Amino acid sequence: MVQLNVAVLVFCSVLVPSPALAYIYAHYDNMTSMLFEDLPALFGSPLPKDGLMGIMVDSRPLNGCTAIDPPPPLPPSFDANTTKIIVLIRRYDCNFDIKVLHAQQAGYNAAIIHNMYSDTLLNMNYSNETIAEEIEIPSVFTSYYASQILRNFIIPEQGAYVILKPEFSFPLSYYLIPFTGVVGMIILVMCVVLIVRCVRYRKRLRKNRLSKEQLKRIPTHRFRKGDDYDLCAICLDEYEEGDKLRVLPCSHAYHCQCVDPWLTQSKKTCPVCKQRVTRNNTEHSESESEEDTGGRGVEEGTEGEADSERTPLLRPSNPCSPSGSPGAYSATTTTTTAQCIASPAHCDFPILGYEGYRSPDEDTDSESDDAGEDRHHTDDDTAQLIDRDTVEV
Repeated sequence: MVQLNVAVLVFCSVLVPSPALAYIYAHYDNMTSMLFEDLPALFGSPLPKDGLMGIMVDSRPLNGCTAIDPPPPLPPSFDANTTKIIVLIRRYDCNFDIKVLHAQQAGYNAAIIHNMYSDTLLNMNYSNETIAEEIEIPSVFTSYYASQILRNFIIPEQGAYVILKPEFSFPLSYYLIPFTGVVGMIILVMCVVLIVRCVRYRKRLRKNRLSKEQLKRIPTHRFRKGDDYDLCAICLDEYEEGDKLRVLPCSHAYHCQCVDPWLTQSKKTCPVCKQRVTRNNTEHSESESEEDTGGRGVEEGTEGEADSERTPLLRPSNPCSPSGSPGAYSATTTTTTAQCIASPAHCDFPILGYEGYRSPDEDTDSESDDAGEDRHHTDDDTAQLIDRDTVEV
């Protein structure tokens, strides 16, 4: 929190305009120049970017607290359009805005106010807002050392002049605001992308897991001695009397405390056979309901079906098998006689070798010889096939 406050304070201080340094370039003897630092005032007009050139005149009175004597005429060696007259005033005895106002009223184009017995530079502020609004000329504050050089060498020198020029300051605020906007947009886009990815990830997790409402729809069973369930495939503990079991649609049962975290936090499939415990969509609800309640064994037993990730490792045997136990598993596959009759061309079972059975091709070849007799045999064979229940592979 403290670091954030410091960053905001630094940012605001950069955006708030602060008075920059300026310089006084003093020229005399047509070849010697000197440089002095100064600070522009917080009132009046600012210094032009190209600088303000003028000759120096000492103020009368020196403090400028009363009406100042008007400036002398400009020497003929200077151009009146480019050269101005600048007055030098000392500090103290009255406020800065009053000194500069008196200089403006006397006809000067700029004012330089210097410190007394100190080289410290100050930001000149105004004491009266009405007076500050009347001031139109620029003014600067310089050191006592600079005033001594100006008063002793520049003012008496014929042809000497000074240039008041502001320091070139990099406009950081103008570049910082667009940069901050661009960085903010990038951060905003990154946050939006991150939120979208998180939402998609949560949706994908919810899609592969069971909700509490879906979990409540799966039936539970209190274990009693004599039930077909032996032990929990997750914790490998044998069931005890009164244990609460959750029976999945694939007929596998587990302790509720064991399988519930698996279904709600990992996957909504059976830990053993990998069968889904919920329907994929509502369009096939009836067919999938039949598969969940018992039709799954016939579908998985069909030959030619490719194994997938959810193909069960163990498949339940036919409830009508001789074992009679729902927990027993075998590789026996049954096929009804009606299925073989419906698609004899794709049936690979031994029904084709049944005594007296003729294929459609054989019936076609012999149709010209004795069509009536073959048709009679075919009807008899069909009647015999219907009487049979199943053909075991």
